[in-house]
Amino acid sequence: MLDISIIIVSWNAKKYLEQCIASIIGETIKYQTEIIVVDNASTDGSVELVKGKFPKVKVICNDTNLGFAKANNIGIKQGTGKYICLINSDVEILQGCFDRIVPYFEQHSKIGVIGPQIIGVDGTVQRSCMGFPTIWNTFCRALLLDTLFPRSRLFSSYLRTFQKHDTIQYVDVINGCFWLISREALNQVGLLDERFFIYAEDKDWCKRFWDAGWKVVYFPQAQAIHYGGASSSNAPIRFYIEMYRANYEYWKKYHSRPAQLTFLLITGLHHIIRLIGEMMLLVIRPSKRSYVLNKIKRSIALIQWLLSFNLEKRIRYDI
Repeated sequence: MLDISIIIVSWNAKKYLEQCIASIIGETIKYQTEIIVVDNASTDGSVELVKGKFPKVKVICNDTNLGFAKANNIGIKQGTGKYICLINSDVEILQGCFDRIVPYFEQHSKIGVIGPQIIGVDGTVQRSCMGFPTIWNTFCRALLLDTLFPRSRLFSSYLRTFQKHDTIQYVDVINGCFWLISREALNQVGLLDERFFIYAEDKDWCKRFWDAGWKVVYFPQAQAIHYGGASSSNAPIRFYIEMYRANYEYWKKYHSRPAQLTFLLITGLHHIIRLIGEMMLLVIRPSKRSYVLNKIKRSIALIQWLLSFNLEKRIRYDI
């Protein structure tokens, strides 16, 4: 058995994909690894790039964009490693990442999922953990209470802005740009839920690992850079709506019908508040006109989606 099977799902992210693969190859020399790229019908030459520059990388080409969860599942089924590593195409592995994270994993038998510290392009530590969504923390998010009181556990239990990012700790959710997963745990918990086209699969999967008795760990001694938006930047408003549709799927899966409706009402309230604030900002800061107008369009599109009574349908904008 190989040590690590690394799965990268890509959709029109050529400029990031090359850098991602190169960084992985440079940091996994001491391990027996395989890299599997699952391409979701890219049209930017991603497949040709990988085949030309990285001939040892296995490439699986989908005829259409199957989404993040389903494409990763295709790759996972092909992998044979003791550990499965899911890495976004817009992630760059930093020096020593695998050399630190793998031994720690091997020393703690009940870890199911572990993720490194994520660094932004500007060198700052990004939020890479979050709490499971509840009515309360969703309400706090809507009223911006977590923004006003970022150090409060009471108001910031969803984005966990109070959390220090310099210590190893158990967390509810590791965000899905970099996951290292035990095959033993995976065999018990199962693959990603394919009803989540993109987004919310991280909350769902981590919950399933916890429910099955496996721990989810944040490990800041290993680091990676997340450039962000490699695929979603191709259609930002469409992906934004898809994010909320996926969150609604999560609420449908784990919460009662009244709780689901409450989530939708709070989401509507949240975007009405945002829309009012964005319109005020448009008047106060005309120099930011282009940026604010994009935010306004996004909020309006989300409110229209909420009013469409078509909440369960995936947004089919060729994403």
